[in-house]
Amino acid sequence: MRKKYTELSGENAAQDRQNAETDSEKKKRKGREAYRDIRWDRLDNTAHLFPVIAGESMSNVYRISVMLTELVQPALLQQALNIVLPKFDGFNLRLRQGVFWYYFEENGKPAPRVREESTFPCRFIQQNKNRSYLFRVTYYKYRINLEVFHVLTDGMGGINFLKELTYQYLRLAHTELQEKLGDSLNVDTSLNREDSFLKNYKKSSAKGYQTKKAYLLKGEKLRPGEFGVMHGYMKIPELKKVCHSYGVSINEYLVGTYIWSVYTECMHGMPSERPIRVAVPVNLRPYFNSITTKNFFVMVSAEFHPKKEIYTFAEVLAIVQKSLRSQINRENLEKLFSYNVSNEKMLIARSVPLFLKNIAMRYVYTTSALANTATVTNIGNITVAEEYEPYVEMFHAFLAMSKGQHLKGTICSYKDTLVFSFSYDLVDTSVQRGFFRKIAGDGIHVEIESNGVHYE
Repeated sequence: MRKKYTELSGENAAQDRQNAETDSEKKKRKGREAYRDIRWDRLDNTAHLFPVIAGESMSNVYRISVMLTELVQPALLQQALNIVLPKFDGFNLRLRQGVFWYYFEENGKPAPRVREESTFPCRFIQQNKNRSYLFRVTYYKYRINLEVFHVLTDGMGGINFLKELTYQYLRLAHTELQEKLGDSLNVDTSLNREDSFLKNYKKSSAKGYQTKKAYLLKGEKLRPGEFGVMHGYMKIPELKKVCHSYGVSINEYLVGTYIWSVYTECMHGMPSERPIRVAVPVNLRPYFNSITTKNFFVMVSAEFHPKKEIYTFAEVLAIVQKSLRSQINRENLEKLFSYNVSNEKMLIARSVPLFLKNIAMRYVYTTSALANTATVTNIGNITVAEEYEPYVEMFHAFLAMSKGQHLKGTICSYKDTLVFSFSYDLVDTSVQRGFFRKIAGDGIHVEIESNGVHYE
């Protein structure tokens, strides 16, 4: 039977009510209070897709890592993560499933355990084995790795978090930095959680993504669970000189060289019924004055369709340049994401149960994924605060595999060095060899490094 209470007045009223509660009712009251205190957040427009398609075979996890000039001390790295994580609402989250949408909920558990890397990268993140967090931090010798489920944020958001984690770690490892800089976040670190898709979209009905099938790379795969990584380091002054001679940007040159290597190594310079089409993610923040730490990017496609027998590299590069420049402008980028946001905001779509939305999103993803041969993403130049530069040697980034895409490329640079990183699950590395052979042939010195997956 429910107890009846007399309303009391005075400073002892709350205490008297608490004393009258049974243990069961105390637990229920505390549970309700805790629930009210829990922060929650909506997924951004792009993030809605990732929980639907993610799994062991397609993790949708990317990695960004930093190479230090000294061996990583695991206890200090864990301490740094414990300090930094509560300051980042965008990482202190777990994923929940509602009736109509997935949503984020404040996690609040202790930070995930920092572990020494012992497996291949970009594995699926199982929340129930990771204290419900959607990212992991590992280390290996001089390297700190941050792996992020894409539902949380894109590469820019990942860099934002990794740099602050690295700063905190270095302050713990070097007391002189701690004394000089304290524990506050760097002035360039963003905590903004604006949904910039919603803020900047305009009503749209035009479909903005490709659905026609592209040429796909096929062949013998690595053993289950294996993941190949190959880095090519080059000096930016040499790269700029070559790009200037072709009249293209660094990004256009590297995407064009990727397409050229597929054309020469796989198609052997012959015509094809299907085009080579490379998805190129574009960071929207500079175009829309955003500093959000949520996802804020769209995909454009660099396309080359060989319809005759002989194309020169310069011809391929000119076609790729024209393809990219016609798409990478504010007006077109706005159209691309506005189509998706308009669909999300339709009343009928909002009222459809999640399991039906999932079916539709899987179909849309499959058709668009098979419309691209690969993805090449450019993280850009990564900088660190001047005080930490002596301790930071290099950054790397790469992507997990996705449907139909078995060889992806990621570009990032630090100081005067650019690294192009291939991630792949195919045994044949002829495209990678052709890519670096062409760059070296243009007079750029390239140093190659791999994770040795072919030699195990």
